[in-house]
Amino acid sequence: MKNLKKRRRVQIILIAAVALVLSTSLIIYAFQDGINFFRSPSQVQADPPTPNEVFRLGGMVEVGSLVRGQGEEISFRVTDFCSTVDVRYTGILPDLFGENEGTVATGRLVGGVFQATEILAKHDETYMPREVADSLATNGQSTAAAGHPECEYHGNYGATGAAAPASGT
Repeated sequence: MKNLKKRRRVQIILIAAVALVLSTSLIIYAFQDGINFFRSPSQVQADPPTPNEVFRLGGMVEVGSLVRGQGEEISFRVTDFCSTVDVRYTGILPDLFGENEGTVATGRLVGGVFQATEILAKHDETYMPREVADSLATNGQSTAAAGHPECEYHGNYGATGAAAPASGT
């Protein structure tokens, strides 16, 4: 009788362990497509992602770059005032989307052109996504024009002892 109870306990523990491993692996697999890293145009130019990597590109829509094509095709350039990235999007743009406005686009970099699947625009005159604000000067001026070296992306802003961007004035 004791052997039967012991065997049942071991079976239950093994089944629970297998279920835990299976559920954890399914959760990790589901999150792979849901995690999108933010990059500025300078970061994209310095360290181009692979064509199958989905990420968020943020910055300002460059003045004079917005071109509407056939149907819902739109092309424009996103800039952080140091570098620019060409963007192509097919779909309906948000109402507040426009030139010289902040935007965050989700998609892939294919052949040097960012193929966007989603476009987000700022929702009022004072809002700017934190990632965009961090990659741009806080006063909306060009960081390059202000003479700040943070336009150069060295790929190690989060590392200890790395040259982090200066914080404003």
